[in-house]
Amino acid sequence: MSKIKMYQIDAFTDRVFHGNPAAVCVLDEWLEDKKMQQIAAENNLAETAFLVPNGSDYEIRWFTPTVEVDLCGHATLASGFVLFHYYNHPTNTVNFQSRNSGLLTVDRAGEELTLNFPADVYQRVEAPQALVQALGVTPAEAYKGKTDYLLLFQNQAEIKGLAPDFRLMATVEARGTIVTAPGEDVDFVSRFFCPQVGIDEDPVTGSAHTTLTPFWSQRLNKKVLRARQISARGGELTCEFLGNRVKITGKAVAYLTGEIEV
Repeated sequence: MSKIKMYQIDAFTDRVFHGNPAAVCVLDEWLEDKKMQQIAAENNLAETAFLVPNGSDYEIRWFTPTVEVDLCGHATLASGFVLFHYYNHPTNTVNFQSRNSGLLTVDRAGEELTLNFPADVYQRVEAPQALVQALGVTPAEAYKGKTDYLLLFQNQAEIKGLAPDFRLMATVEARGTIVTAPGEDVDFVSRFFCPQVGIDEDPVTGSAHTTLTPFWSQRLNKKVLRARQISARGGELTCEFLGNRVKITGKAVAYLTGEIEV
């Protein structure tokens, strides 16, 4: 048995029990993939991030309870929080090297943390019939990015009222589905459903905002946008469109620090 330090961080919030919880494990070297997947399943959180130092940078991988994913925003934000608060990272920027999403950074300015991620590229499509049936309502417009569908609705009330059939939604070939509409007191609101990767609804999804930010920036002709993910836990984000990159800013708070034995 070996002991691994683990931290559980609520991301995109400044209050525990809100935002999106992520586990962060800082390793000396990579564990077997099977072991990391087992840890993520045992944690039963939307994501568990694993970090390994590489010079002054860190390599990062993310696991849901059922699969490894190519990109995760809230667990990267949580990882930056852990390194700044518990590992005395010497600068205000952490560089993360990912397997399939390139260089990702987290910058610190006071209590705010900012992700710098590649912007998604999307195109307009017809929404799959199974997806429309799972939602029980037809979106005004539908788009498909690298991994997710983005469905546009008329107003915030429509987004709040959605109660999907997750078993049917899981049959749709995608990582997940972003639903979005103009916000009542923010630029836009969203929710994110991803039963395909073992999470019915993700509380606050940084990676979904790599699609939402260019979409709403171009639609509203604004570079900086205020966003809210209106899940039960809820989360607040500030998004900036930089062309081929996006910045996603939020706060984070520690819930748990400890050790796991595996």
